[in-house]
Amino acid sequence: MLPLGAAHALAIDVMTVKDEAALADLFHEVCASLGCRFFALSHHVDFLADPQRGIRIHNYPEEWACWFDAQGLGLTDPIHRASQRTSAPFLWNQAPLWAPPRPGDESVLAEARRHGIADGLTIPAHLPGDAHGSVSFAWREGGPDLGDLPLAGMIGPFAFEAARQIAGRVPEANRPKLTDRQRDCLLWIARGKSDWVTSRLLNLSQDTVAEHVKNARGRYDAPTRMALMIRALWDGTITFGEIANNR
Repeated sequence: MLPLGAAHALAIDVMTVKDEAALADLFHEVCASLGCRFFALSHHVDFLADPQRGIRIHNYPEEWACWFDAQGLGLTDPIHRASQRTSAPFLWNQAPLWAPPRPGDESVLAEARRHGIADGLTIPAHLPGDAHGSVSFAWREGGPDLGDLPLAGMIGPFAFEAARQIAGRVPEANRPKLTDRQRDCLLWIARGKSDWVTSRLLNLSQDTVAEHVKNARGRYDAPTRMALMIRALWDGTITFGEIANNR
């Protein structure tokens, strides 16, 4: 188990790293403290289709990484799926609590074991406007215990943010921004209201509501209203909580 003082010191060190090599060195220190062999910091994207879309730093066997990408597992890996359903660190044997098993999951885990990746823990990383991601530590044999989760969880979020800063993945100043009225109209549309009902709720004309939504689609380069809602949810312009609060 990683001592609390060591975890705190490593978390501070992670916040000050300047390049990917230094971050990888710190991950090796964490692995040594946890008694594990592997680490992986990754966005959950298809790196084979679009290698520039996300960040990935790891020391997994290259053969495993190539197989993983060839199968398109960045989006469907069972551990990745579980981490997208929780914000708390978890042991891999807890993954089915968050992501119901799918056909093929066991073969993925078996292939990982074939490459010496037997067990591990994962710290989810969620940020509006960015792809889901996670930080994982993995063991060749044996494995983590519950006591490792809070301490590894102390390091994971700082490590992911450090990687984003190093890679220049901080939010862009020119990210789409809606006017207050465009956002109000989008929220009511997302709640299932028609343009006419939205116009009555906001004391606008129906044509004005339609124009606001059209302009919002233009700002997001969204071909449909559904695409607009998804992109606005993705970057945090609107939230599920606001949609559910139908008042």
